Amino acid sequence: MATLYVLSSRGDRRVTWGRPEVEAGDEEALAAIAEAERIFTQERAKGASAFKLAPGQPAERIDTFDRTADEIVIIPRMAGG
Repeated sequence: MATLYVLSSRGDRRVTWGRPEVEAGDEEALAAIAEAERIFTQERAKGASAFKLAPGQPAERIDTFDRTADEIVIIPRMAGG
């Protein structure tokens, strides 16, 4: 399962989808990945940072949604003060 995590002060939100199901055209999986991509775009537009995680590798900052990623973490913009 691939997962998009959105971190926030109200708790984390996650969307999961199976890549094999997406490739097979499963409607539920396609809806989940479309929702993940919508959330990614929306959060990035608000200034959030996104990182792709892969086992045994350092986190990689990404600017566009990567539907092949195992995990994507979105971190909201930090406010100083």
